[in-house]
Amino acid sequence: MKEPFERAVATHGATVLRVCRASLGVGPDADDAWSETFLAALRAWPDLADDINVEAWLVRVAQRKAIDIIRGRQRRPFPTDAIPETPDPRAVPSDRSGVWDAVARLPDRQRFAIAYHYIGGLPHAETAELLGSTPDAVRRAAADGMKTLRRVYIDADDQRGHETP
Repeated sequence: MKEPFERAVATHGATVLRVCRASLGVGPDADDAWSETFLAALRAWPDLADDINVEAWLVRVAQRKAIDIIRGRQRRPFPTDAIPETPDPRAVPSDRSGVWDAVARLPDRQRFAIAYHYIGGLPHAETAELLGSTPDAVRRAAADGMKTLRRVYIDADDQRGHETP
């Protein structure tokens, strides 16, 4: 039997938000993706099969909403008086609180693999279904993404440890 929609929001809302933030970074885009996920889920809820894995389904809806926002960013004009300097994509956040930004800078496949597996708690097989890939490819993408994140933070720790006051 399918759980009430309000319980699904309470139970899976935090996971969906973590997935949105991992895909889009912390900020209004992630919040919008979260809201859009649950609005779409509410519309589809009455027709949803009783035996569906609700968490996996919500994560998949969140993935699609995040992709919509990423595509929308690329189409949107960005008005400005001066062209801003392009930040170095390898720039290290000044502290560990920038982990979401570091995850957001990963390539899409790595970012989604980390978001769905490590943050969303989905097995590699379900993550592969969401990404239209194989479990081995998803496992590799997640490992590569984690390796990049570790390297970024280990390098940051080394740099902070060798600074002179």
